[in-house]
Parts: sequence; C-alpha cells; structure tokens
Amino acid sequence: MARGTQLVARRVRQTVGSFSNGVGVLSAIARHAVTGRPAEIEYKIKGGVNVVIPNEPGARVPVYEILVEDEYRLDWLTEGLRPDANVLDIGAHVGCFSVAAAHRLPQARVDSYEASPTTSGYLTRNIELNGQTDRVHGNNLAVRAEAGTLEIADYGAASGHNGVLHLDEADVPRVTVPAVSMREALTVSGRSADVVKIDTEGGEYDMVLGSDPADWSGVSKVVLEYHNLPGHSWDELEEFFGRAGLTVADRKPYADGLGLAWLSREASAGPAAR
Repeated sequence: MARGTQLVARRVRQTVGSFSNGVGVLSAIARHAVTGRPAEIEYKIKGGVNVVIPNEPGARVPVYEILVEDEYRLDWLTEGLRPDANVLDIGAHVGCFSVAAAHRLPQARVDSYEASPTTSGYLTRNIELNGQTDRVHGNNLAVRAEAGTLEIADYGAASGHNGVLHLDEADVPRVTVPAVSMREALTVSGRSADVVKIDTEGGEYDMVLGSDPADWSGVSKVVLEYHNLPGHSWDELEEFFGRAGLTVADRKPYADGLGLAWLSREASAGPAAR
C-alpha cells in the first residue's frame, strides 16, 4: 500500500475512533475537496475538547498530531505538576495543546502565544468554545529574546508553515507582528512557567538562545520542535538548556535538522512514545 494511501486510511480510523462527530468530519472533508465548502470544520474529541479550524489540510494536521497522536506527550509533561501549574504554549496555533493541557489540569493557568494574526483568531475562538477563558490566556504575539517586532510568513488558513522558515522564498506573504521577550513570557503570570511547549517554525533559536539561562530556573519540563534554520542547529539548543539545568529526556530527530525534544530538570525516565 502506498504511503499516501496508508495515511488516508489511518486518518479515517483516527477520525471515527477519536471524534464523536467523526462521520460528519469525514463528510465535511470530502465535500470540501470537491466544492471548497464548508470553509470551517469542528472536531469534537470523545470526552475531551472541541476545536474549530479552517477546513484545510495544513490546519487539520495538528489536530490529529496533538489531540489524537499526542505528539507532545502531554501525559509526561503534566506528570507530577502542582495542581495550579503554569503552562506556557509558544506557537499555540489554533489552541489544540493549550485547551488539551487546560482540560488535563483543571486548576492550571495556560498562557498561549500565536504570532499569526489569521491563526490567533481560531486560538481565541477555541479557548471560548471550551469554556476556558478564565484560565487560558490567548495572545496574538510573537516571542523573541527581546521585546520588539518580528516579521513572519503568514499564508492564512492556519497554515503550519507560518513562521520565519520560509521568508527567503519568493512571493511569500509577510506580516510584521509585535513580540514580547522570552523572560516576560516565562513569568507573565507573576511566577515562572512550570512547563513550556515551543513550536514556532524556526523562531525557537532567537527566543531560546538569546534568553538568560537563569530565566528558566523555575521550568521543570520543556517540549520543543526544532527546525533546520540556516546557521543554527539542535546542538546549540541542547547546550543552552544544559546551562539552564534542563537535560534531554528524549529526542526524536527527523530529516534535515528537524525534530522534537523533551527536556527535564529532574533525572527521570523519558516520555514514552506512542
């Protein structure tokens, strides 16, 4: 069976098995492929959270990766946290990780940052849809080493390619957005974030490497997707986090300098892959 056919079959099984409205989701995807409608789609996780997204492939993929496949390994990230933990989600996209973390930790505060103006609207809607506005704080802001502005590619439709990686390509839609400092994002609640998730399509190098290792002293766990940004590599990030007292619990490298890494302050077993 061809790889593409295998992926389609897996997505069908996941949709029916994980979402209470799975049949309706599949129908909406099929109709969109033919007519371009409906423009949006809602996923209803069985016993969990709901999210509304643009009915486009680039927006649909993170729903499956985060809410079905648990790409970031939320169980491990939240294990042993204080009930009122602070969770920092940088590169929040449409809010899948943020609302799932808040659902998992009913007393936690979640601070979510999404730089893309077009995507952040869905982040806000999904926080409201799940009744979490008192605990999940969505921000249409980028995060950098120092506060200022950041130019990003913004393809619209909650594309997973929004970020700094593709700025050197021709005819890329660009937008300049305000940015807060990494230090401010880590301590926006008045105390340190306990857990940090970062997935920013290349923005991770500036915000992490330009910050002070001491700013991370209160962080117990990190999950980070790193990218193939010219002039940078995973080794720089690992060295920085080592100085911050966070060591690699597991790492899942992909091709071309892309991968996921889980780091922890405590010496413990790494997160189990699903």
